[in-house]
Formats: sequence, C-alpha cells, structure tokens
Amino acid sequence: MRVLIADDEAPARAFLRRLLASHPDVEVVGEADNGADAIHLATSTKADLLLLDVQMPGGTGLDVAASLSGGHPAIIFCTAYDQHAVEAFELNAVDYLLKPITRARLSQALDRVRRTESAESQQGVNQLVRNRDEGLSRFLVRRGAHYVVVPVSKAAYFESVDGLTRLSAEGGENYWIDPPLQDLEARLDSRQFYRISRNALVNLSQVTELHPLPGGSAEVTMKSGVRLEVSRRRFRGLVEIIEKS
Repeated sequence: MRVLIADDEAPARAFLRRLLASHPDVEVVGEADNGADAIHLATSTKADLLLLDVQMPGGTGLDVAASLSGGHPAIIFCTAYDQHAVEAFELNAVDYLLKPITRARLSQALDRVRRTESAESQQGVNQLVRNRDEGLSRFLVRRGAHYVVVPVSKAAYFESVDGLTRLSAEGGENYWIDPPLQDLEARLDSRQFYRISRNALVNLSQVTELHPLPGGSAEVTMKSGVRLEVSRRRFRGLVEIIEKS
C-alpha cells in the first residue's frame, strides 16, 4: 500500500511514519505540508492512501479531498478537530482519526482501506467507472503566496500550453494546475465539458458562438471573448452536444 502523509507539522508527519513502519505492506511514498503539494503528490506518486490533516496552509484537507474525489487515493483524515467529521465522510473518507492517534486506531483504519480495496477489486471495472463518474468538484490552485479554491462550475476552459495545463476561470483569471487534459476529460462531467482539440477542453455553458471555418474546422467564442480552435475531428461532436443540451 503506497501511502502519502499530508500535515503541516513535521513532528506529526514523523509520528505517522513511525506508526506505519510496523506495517510491512505499507510504503510511505511522500510527504506534503500544504494542500497544493498534497494534490500534486497524490497524483504524481500514484498513492493508494492519503493520511490527511484538516488544517493546512493555503487550503483545508477538505478542499484537497474534494479535488481528489473519484475514489483514488483512499483518504483517512488525521486531525485534532472533530467538527469536520460529517463533511469528511460526505467526501467518502475511509476513516477520521482524532489526534493523538494511537497505533491500534491507525491499524484499524488501515484494515478498512485494505477491505475497501479488496471489495473494489471484486467489483471490477463497473465500480471504477462509477468512481470516475463522481468527477471533480473543485480545484485548489496557487495564487502568489496563497491558494484559491476554484469550483469546477467556474472553470471556463482548460488549455495545454508547453506541456502544462492552464485553467481559465469565468472571471478571466488564469491558474496552472497539474492534471493533463486527458485526465481532466476523463474526470469532468461530459455533459458540461467537451474536448474541442488536442489543446483545449471547454465548459459548454461558457460557449457563446461557434464559427465554422474552411476545411471543416471551427472556432468557438467564449463568454470572455476568447476564441479557441475546434479541430475538424471534434467539430461535428461539438455541434451535436450543443444541439442536445
């Protein structure tokens, strides 16, 4: 089991590492001390489990959990605050541990993760599809020295620029995020977001005009006035989905 620890206090992370060392099937693959790094490392390390504090700089653990919704990694909250338990379980947390965490309580939580993983394996592809369809609900993005929560509904479009992904919000703000367009396309609601080309994924509610071009391609105009290219291969599908919506 690949485990990522996210807590803004180094002693708390070290304590969890010591407790996890007694579990031979557990490998700690990384540590994060803020919400944005937790999201990035959860993706880049392909962690199976995230041990997540609630109060962290730049964004709460609840924001992180919402950004990672979709079933992977599993999440266990490790916090000194009991008032967030209901929200945590609404975000499909496997368990909610109150500090100081005991060895026995952590072992119990890890067993829950193991049982959940076993059940998902038995349910197979259908369960994975259902998890994926739960989709993303918000992004935690960096703005200077702090972080901003951007609801998915406020995302106007996503662009791939020099191998990086740019989120353009409906107010015109631009942010850099980690997931590539391919991952976003798989996890966002296909009734709301459409991939118009290799380099762009748009929120259909933000499209105001569609301009066919010679050769079968097109351009869309967004509410912000930005015009984006629609590939020839994607043009017909865009017309059909707009007509049906």
